Amino acid sequence: MSARLAQVPLGKSGISVSRVGFGSAPLGDFFERLDERTAIGTVEAAFSAGINLIDTSPHYGNGLAEHRVGTALRAVPREAVVISTKIGRVMTPGASRFDEPAPPLARGFVGSLPHRPRFDYSYDGVMRSFEQSLLRLGTDRIDILLVHDIDPWSQGEDMVEIRYREVIDSGYRALDELRSSGVVRAIGLGLDDHDYCERFLRDADFDAVLLAGRYSLLEQPALPTLLPLALEKGVGVMLGGIFNSGILATGAIPGARYNYEAASPEIMAHVARIEAVCAGHGVPLARAAVQFVLGHPAVSTLVLGAVKPAEIARNLAALDEPVPAALWDELKAEGLLDPAAPTPSETTTTMPSREIA
Repeated sequence: MSARLAQVPLGKSGISVSRVGFGSAPLGDFFERLDERTAIGTVEAAFSAGINLIDTSPHYGNGLAEHRVGTALRAVPREAVVISTKIGRVMTPGASRFDEPAPPLARGFVGSLPHRPRFDYSYDGVMRSFEQSLLRLGTDRIDILLVHDIDPWSQGEDMVEIRYREVIDSGYRALDELRSSGVVRAIGLGLDDHDYCERFLRDADFDAVLLAGRYSLLEQPALPTLLPLALEKGVGVMLGGIFNSGILATGAIPGARYNYEAASPEIMAHVARIEAVCAGHGVPLARAAVQFVLGHPAVSTLVLGAVKPAEIARNLAALDEPVPAALWDELKAEGLLDPAAPTPSETTTTMPSREIA
């Protein structure tokens, strides 16, 4: 028998996604070079486990993750998979910038295809990036196409507004045309900045948001305005980075990462307090992290990464046993969780579920 995850609507997009999706960023050789067969086998394990949402990007290893995902896709019916990828970077054949010291676009990727990336959010840039992704993935259509990395960290304070206007004034027209033609089913945002997500949702018609790291057990800055706006507009929310780059999975151990860097003493102390409350209720920190974010009614799915097939089973195991309501109550009482944050015990219709088929 194989486990089949419950599927839910992604907002008003008309797309149904499994409550847990697969995030392929690690397959771009994020922080470590991966064995090719193991990487592809991990995607296959996700399909076998009932995961139907696969998220990727040209950024992940300069197309390497898309190639690996595409190889695995050839073994499954195309209609059984929801493919999400991104625009914003166009590749040119040439020596990889990841071979240079501290490249500005690498952000932790240690391997890549021999291609050079450049930012381009114009109409032509969107169309070219889309076509390149089709070729790397080996498909004729994309289900969800996201605007990637419009934030001060990725673009720099001096360029982020220019890039934002480039999307709104030029690139969005391409996205809308692709959606209207049917080769893309939904368009959206793949950002780790909740303020820019909110601006985009107010300025244009998007179907989905993949928000990384800004709604988690550790921090909830997207709670007051972005998530209510998504509910109001029927925008489907996918959450990435729910472990804040690792610390909510590993706990406050030496070397723990927060936002792709070594966690500060303040973050380590905060996570240690959360972890202590979880331990008091006999709940692993990672399980609490997964189930907390699924408690918000705006959230359709979590996008969790893995580099080995066994990690797929580990991610899904976090859904198996409900977290006691008293844990959420204590976190709020200790000032470790926003009092306004909905929790699974309050929103039983959004609790994760698994079915066996």
